[in-house]
Amino acid sequence: MRIRWTTVLLLFLLATGCESQNNKQIASTPSPTGDQGISRLSGNIVMLTNRIDLIENGAFQGYVDQFKQKYPQANVEFEGLSNYATDILVRLSTRDAGDVLLLPVNLPAKELDYFFEPLDEATSAHERFTTFATYGGKRYGLSTGTTTSGIVYNKRAFEQAGILEIPRTLDEFYAACAKLKEAGITPLYMNYGAVWPLREWGNNLVNYMTGNAEYLNNMVSEDSPWQLNNEWGKSLSIARTMIAKGYVEDQLFSNNWEISKTKLAKGEVGMYLLGNWTIRQEFDAGASPDDIGFFPFPYDNSSTHYVSLNPDWFVGVSKFSKNKELSMAWLNFFVKETSYTADWGFLPADSSAEPSLPQYREFMSYKPKLVEATVQSDAFIEMANRAKLSFWSGDYIQELIAAPDLQKSFDELNAKWKEARAELQ
Repeated sequence: MRIRWTTVLLLFLLATGCESQNNKQIASTPSPTGDQGISRLSGNIVMLTNRIDLIENGAFQGYVDQFKQKYPQANVEFEGLSNYATDILVRLSTRDAGDVLLLPVNLPAKELDYFFEPLDEATSAHERFTTFATYGGKRYGLSTGTTTSGIVYNKRAFEQAGILEIPRTLDEFYAACAKLKEAGITPLYMNYGAVWPLREWGNNLVNYMTGNAEYLNNMVSEDSPWQLNNEWGKSLSIARTMIAKGYVEDQLFSNNWEISKTKLAKGEVGMYLLGNWTIRQEFDAGASPDDIGFFPFPYDNSSTHYVSLNPDWFVGVSKFSKNKELSMAWLNFFVKETSYTADWGFLPADSSAEPSLPQYREFMSYKPKLVEATVQSDAFIEMANRAKLSFWSGDYIQELIAAPDLQKSFDELNAKWKEARAELQ
């Protein structure tokens, strides 16, 4: 489902009337400290999340059990959204967004104060990604982890296919795919049917191939940013080649995300192009840690490659929470006191800290050039919404990968983009 942000905001304004102006006067609630704060905190709050798997396997409940040792009269419940990027906008427009939630990636910074409580200085201190989740000198969310993207692979599958060296160029990558296919192993699971993983082949890859973290933001000054001979054309051409050569899953239109994890864990699939957070999920799917590796994606035939360094989802407190004090306490506890980051394969937010993940150390041994992400500008988000392009859901990437004529599809995108740009100007 595609939703224009302007439509969501209109629904919100109609529902709230002038109340949004009053809400802006609400000061952030300080995190409780000391025995007095602990004794006062009680009640139930709800956290919205994209990690349905951690609800089902009890991991989140384990963190709540730790929280209740500190706040015995408090309880946290969870609700998972399978298509979080789009579903959360609808939930926000109706105020039905729980108490603690992940900040939408396609929410303009200037709208943060409508929906989220500002965090106090103590809560937001030491946040690495300073351009994200902020507006007007206030911070509205904390990063739940740091990630990079690359090729997660099964070492046993590589050995079975006779792949003796990690591919360092695109030609070597295609050659490795051919060997895996010859060995009866699906070379790469694209998760085309799940849709959201396709972002890796679109805006995620495009935004770091040049080493310029502002690549997408700079599109607002162009009438025709989609071209076959630039990063958009190169990235999507790789994805289209993988499908054309039969190097990806057969059942393209089925959402087999959970199944794909088991297949990679067993060595029936060779690779993913996804973030390092996938690695821990492979262990949970039955893979031995010794069998899973991680290397930078060789998107061309150059000797070195750029890789992204991104924040994972930011988490904040809803403006409409009925228990903001408890919500703030849970946000602080979840991000700063639980082992969530280490448990689920995220990199340390502190750049000076040594990562505990052996696969990430392998990744860095190939000497990639790290490109630290910057936030998508409000101008870019507004252009994307006006052009009706769901950059954050992967929907239009799916359409581009399947397009009979990529140039024609690019022309259509450029026409929408040019019109949106003219409207804003």
